Amino acid sequence: MSISTLVLGLGNVLLGDEGVGVHVAGKLIAEGCPAGVVVLDIGTSVLEALPELELAERVIVIDAVAAGKPPGTIYRMVFEDFAKKPVIASMHGFDLERVLALAERRQPPEVLVFGVEPASMEFSLELSREVAAVLPFLIERVKKEIVN
Repeated sequence: MSISTLVLGLGNVLLGDEGVGVHVAGKLIAEGCPAGVVVLDIGTSVLEALPELELAERVIVIDAVAAGKPPGTIYRMVFEDFAKKPVIASMHGFDLERVLALAERRQPPEVLVFGVEPASMEFSLELSREVAAVLPFLIERVKKEIVN
């Protein structure tokens, strides 16, 4: 079985905007996706996606990205543009780069990241007003990326 596109919703829903990727994944799962597309809400456990990462031709990651722009800013980035970290970057387990290295593949998949500038990463189950306002636009951008 091959997965044409794997969408990974990352984040911690207990920390407000940090959970934006999980919120987007949940909405995409509820709406349904085309054949060959798998959407996973993986929260903070990237290692859980290893079986799907071994099969995916392309990966779209959705996560909060603090890059200094106004809250709600949406970023579209190629995974290779991220700085490499010399240690495991997550207290919850492996980061995506290391999980991809564990995948039994000859060629890594193309990885695209949609990030959203957070307004608040305090304890809350709710997204901030700024991030909630851009959620529909972000979901549409991800859907367009899926069909391209």
